[in-house]
Amino acid sequence: MKLLETHIVPKLNSPVRIQAYDVSNFTSIATKSSLKKALKKKRILINNKIATTATFISENDVIEIYAEETIVKKIFKLVISVIFEDDEIAIINKPAGFPTNGNYFKTIENALPHNLKPSNSIDALPFPKPVHRLDNPTSGILIIAKTKSAQISLYQQFEQQEISKTYQAIVIGKTDKEGEITSAVAEKEALTNYETLQTVSSLQNGHLSLVKLFPKTGRTHQLRIHLASINHPIVGDQLYGKAEENYKKGLFLCATSIQLIHPKTKEKLVFTIHPPNKYKSLLAREEKRFLKFRIDSRNS
Repeated sequence: MKLLETHIVPKLNSPVRIQAYDVSNFTSIATKSSLKKALKKKRILINNKIATTATFISENDVIEIYAEETIVKKIFKLVISVIFEDDEIAIINKPAGFPTNGNYFKTIENALPHNLKPSNSIDALPFPKPVHRLDNPTSGILIIAKTKSAQISLYQQFEQQEISKTYQAIVIGKTDKEGEITSAVAEKEALTNYETLQTVSSLQNGHLSLVKLFPKTGRTHQLRIHLASINHPIVGDQLYGKAEENYKKGLFLCATSIQLIHPKTKEKLVFTIHPPNKYKSLLAREEKRFLKFRIDSRNS
């Protein structure tokens, strides 16, 4: 394995567990969770011995942090729309129907080398890495790190809630003009604000609403759970919606905007896209069907 850095522990009041050590002392590890992962993967040595979460460190101990072993990646040749790219990061438009990453071949991560240029930076990652996830059926903006320093910076921005995301979704029913949802997700505090962009009449469900969503926390399936909790499940949600209300057109949830600080230039970046064409098509078709039904009813 490649040695990333060597750190000598300065004076401490008393020995501490490595997992409790301040990660700001390291240059190659940015967060507590990253430290735990590195320990789990046996990438950290203390005084030439593999460290665990139970290992204590003291003054003058030598901590060595190693990179993950590079494996030959099998590339998934899926064409993805690239919104922005430089040597440090990329912003892509993830298509629905593919997991971001995981123990599968057909993932967005495995398709990145097919769509992005290799970084020329000194600390280039072996392969580009998504720094957050979108659910398999969710489409939209996804941030990719191409260097280790960019990956660390972006992880820190997410941890400190400095990255803001906006989504658009079509939901069942007529939503309020705007609202706030605060119900817990997986017993954790969660907050989502929303505003209604459009509402149309629907023969099947009474109304459909196009909403803009502003998640203030990042819980798993937060938007899907929150909208279902106020009786406005997202159209196509097979997990939290009702089968009799749904449409077999996939999940109508798209990450449409993101704001972040560029890891190297420190410039504030904002990227915005339109949701897929199927959003407009569904709303127009539902309204047209409803109006036709009304006209036919009057004429019968």
